[in-house]
Amino acid sequence: MRKVKGKMQQSILALLIFQLALLSGCALWSKPEGPTVPETTALQLTQLLKDREAAIQTVKGLFRAQVKGVGSFLVQRMEGAMYYRRPNTLRMQGFNQIGGPLFDFVVAEDLYRLRLLASGKTYTGRLGDLQDLGAISKPIQLSVLAMSGAVGTASVDEGFSVVLVEDGDRYRLDVMASSDGPADRAKALRRIWFDRQSLQVVQEDRLSQSGQLEATVRFEDFRAVQSPLPGEAGPLLKPFKVTIQDGQGAGALQLTFHEIVPNPILKPEDLGVVRKEDKGIRRPEHPMARTVFNTMETRS
Repeated sequence: MRKVKGKMQQSILALLIFQLALLSGCALWSKPEGPTVPETTALQLTQLLKDREAAIQTVKGLFRAQVKGVGSFLVQRMEGAMYYRRPNTLRMQGFNQIGGPLFDFVVAEDLYRLRLLASGKTYTGRLGDLQDLGAISKPIQLSVLAMSGAVGTASVDEGFSVVLVEDGDRYRLDVMASSDGPADRAKALRRIWFDRQSLQVVQEDRLSQSGQLEATVRFEDFRAVQSPLPGEAGPLLKPFKVTIQDGQGAGALQLTFHEIVPNPILKPEDLGVVRKEDKGIRRPEHPMARTVFNTMETRS
């Protein structure tokens, strides 16, 4: 009887060992649920934005734009060119399908100049007052933000706090407005999504002071445009497809870049300096506009 009982115990023990080995084998040979992701912090991501920003001093690019419901002065499809010089000089030009000029938009410091070439009108003013242009303002505002695809996502200014959130296969960096009240009541002004594998910025939301969504811009089709930056393993990548949606559903803009060239030598005429023969209707007119653009011409 004791022999039978002993054999039963041995059989049960052997069965348990076999099951344990089987389970261990499954764990050893099964594939991981997803790729490993690099550990990161909010500080590292903000520093990454600063490093990428510092690496780009000038940019030029060629693109095709598709416009939906954001202003009657723009055609639905157009070709475009952009030029940028850090820290705050930007020029965008639009052309129809046969190369005819449609508009010329220049930003210098916090002032802008917009030429509508078909009508011969020119508008100047402060960049923060673009809404004064009515229906024209929305496509211009969306276009400026869309250019962050070529120029690079703006870094976080001093004085703003950040909060890092894990969002599926992405990191979300919330840039918070400074607040005199409790920290938990601070509102996000920007939300920046990073792909957790590549740490490329794949989306950014811009919000108003009241927390209302103003625009969402998405970045896709990343391609190498330059050799690796210091501290990065791979080459400098830029998104060749940028889609931006107005937060209130008023329209959308999609840019497909043909070419993005980082740090080219730009001539004064590339940046769209003001010339004496410039004519047209200027409204709203800002008294500093001509001074700033003429100064830009002198420096160039």
